[in-house]
Amino acid sequence: MKAATDKRQSLTRSVISLGLPILVGEIGHIATGFADNIMVGRYATEALASASMVNNVFNIPYLAFIGFAFGITPLVGMRFAQSNKSAIGSLLRNGIIVNILFAMIVSGIMLAIYFNLHRLGQPDELLPLIRPYFIINILGIIPVALFSVYSQWSYGLKQTSTPMWITLISNVINVAGNYILIFGKFGAPEMGLTGAGISTLFARVVCPLAAYAVIQRHKSYRQYLDSIKAAKTNRRTAAKLAATSTPVSLQMTLESASFSVAAIMAGWIGTIALASYQIITMVSLLGFCIYYSMSSSAAILVSNAAGRGDNAEMRRAAFAVYKVVLTIAVAMSLLFFFAGKTLICAFTDDTVLIAYSLTLIPPMILYQLGDATQVTFACSLRGTANVMPMLWIALTSYVIIGIPAAYIFAFPMGWGGQGIVYSFSVSLFLAAALYLFFFLRTTKTRNQS
Repeated sequence: MKAATDKRQSLTRSVISLGLPILVGEIGHIATGFADNIMVGRYATEALASASMVNNVFNIPYLAFIGFAFGITPLVGMRFAQSNKSAIGSLLRNGIIVNILFAMIVSGIMLAIYFNLHRLGQPDELLPLIRPYFIINILGIIPVALFSVYSQWSYGLKQTSTPMWITLISNVINVAGNYILIFGKFGAPEMGLTGAGISTLFARVVCPLAAYAVIQRHKSYRQYLDSIKAAKTNRRTAAKLAATSTPVSLQMTLESASFSVAAIMAGWIGTIALASYQIITMVSLLGFCIYYSMSSSAAILVSNAAGRGDNAEMRRAAFAVYKVVLTIAVAMSLLFFFAGKTLICAFTDDTVLIAYSLTLIPPMILYQLGDATQVTFACSLRGTANVMPMLWIALTSYVIIGIPAAYIFAFPMGWGGQGIVYSFSVSLFLAAALYLFFFLRTTKTRNQS
């Protein structure tokens, strides 16, 4: 009994020690997102609505290539458990090449969307603000992809603190740049939303440059430096990375697409509805990023257990993470309930916008448990490297069920913006149940084989 208790406590400590640096980095990222939107919202409601449209559309490609990088984590985690330094170096080099190619394809797709922005049904007065901000976001795709590769490679090595520090430094740069360029401080021109985009782009370029410097000089990575330099482009390794990464990427793309399509639907309702959707999305992101940060430790711990062939440990690790994430989800729901108005008022002093946003708090709270569950077992399933079910789960939950539910709740049922947010409970709880089912089936199958 004591041995089992000690093992559970050890797992919980591992979850916290691995997840906490990711959490700190994500909180920094959230704080930056809050600062961006607060400054843009204080600048003009039209700028906030334009940022909402562009950010929600770009959530699709950003999560696509971030998800593509996620395929590296279980492969590195398994090789780390086996002390295979040569394979670890090869995975980084080939991961960079594969992810740059993927990011270039995504950039081309987003450029095609740019030339068709007028067809998306957004308010005409927002298009002059949307266009330059959209182009700047395209330029940031490759830097984000490169840093994502480095971060996921580091996570597989149980080195979660270095990406955290790089992220925090870039966030400080971003916030300072926003303040200077949005409002025209210290002699800089007043650029509004475009200034926010330029500041964010600069911060994103800093991240992969800093990661390169760390790999060259930091003692934690020195043992892998020779294998990285000796590694060559290998079709077999690249194909393995693509096979593991593509389903995860498509899963995250489809999930993000449902929320981005919902943002476009909010734009059909009007500028206030679109701006409110952006505010409530940012508030909800506070919860999701914390759930994701702690859940990332599930992918690491499960992949380590898979590398050792310890199938029972895979389940123990996943449920140890789930207990932590559930506790956080309850705490976040209470925060949203009691401090929802305070969070909303941080973004705007427009009384109409505040009133509309407040109506979206109850449906947002409703889906927190589903969000926490789906992200935990999505990460756990990713750690097993059995990633193909993730694609079909996302397609079913977010596209086939989620998008029609958002439209039906918002328009035929007449619930408007509230209906869009209520529909998220349908897709998230369905995804949570399916990820849990496939994770349990995968670990059971492995135990029997």
